[in-house]
Amino acid sequence: MRNRDALLGAYVAADSPVHRAPLALKSAAVVVLSVLTLAAASLPVSAAAAVLIVAAYAGARLLRQLLTPLAVMWPVLVLIAGFQVWSAGVAAAVLTAGNILICVAAARLLILTVPVPELLDGVVSLVRPLKVFGADPERFGLALALMVRSLPYLLGSAADVRASAKARGLERNLRAQAVPVVIRAVAYAQQTGEALAARGIGDAGEPEETGDPDGR
Repeated sequence: MRNRDALLGAYVAADSPVHRAPLALKSAAVVVLSVLTLAAASLPVSAAAAVLIVAAYAGARLLRQLLTPLAVMWPVLVLIAGFQVWSAGVAAAVLTAGNILICVAAARLLILTVPVPELLDGVVSLVRPLKVFGADPERFGLALALMVRSLPYLLGSAADVRASAKARGLERNLRAQAVPVVIRAVAYAQQTGEALAARGIGDAGEPEETGDPDGR
């Protein structure tokens, strides 16, 4: 599995109780679990949340996917835990790193058990009441869809560049890794913009240009 799929995950079709559960229920469970875990900042609460996460993955028949994000996240978690050990002790390090992993695992289970179109439709439906304040749910859904599509590409691009730099003995050369990633990201953004423009999707407030430059 590539790094980009390890962190974000991709929908896995199955007929489990977790897959069949309504999107609203699963989304609410993820939000409540994450908020309570982070707000409590307590080892017993985090341990209970971890047990619930394991049970949910087991119910979805996705236990093999539970620790997959560690393949991407472990360097960041090690840095965070190291800083916490130095500044606040071992217990704080375990709590902080553990809570991050719990929240990521909970959100990832939602992605693994809900098809992307259904997930996006659910977000658009959630935003629809905000139309009275001038929000555009469809445009928001489009932006979210682009983000969902772009993040795996950018993560994969960074991984490919890092692997290429390592093969050339440049794994410690920041410039050799950063410049290609930036160039690829800009090129991808331009291609995406051109594709949207070709389909007539642009800024809603842009006035149409008519007549010659003198206004005639």
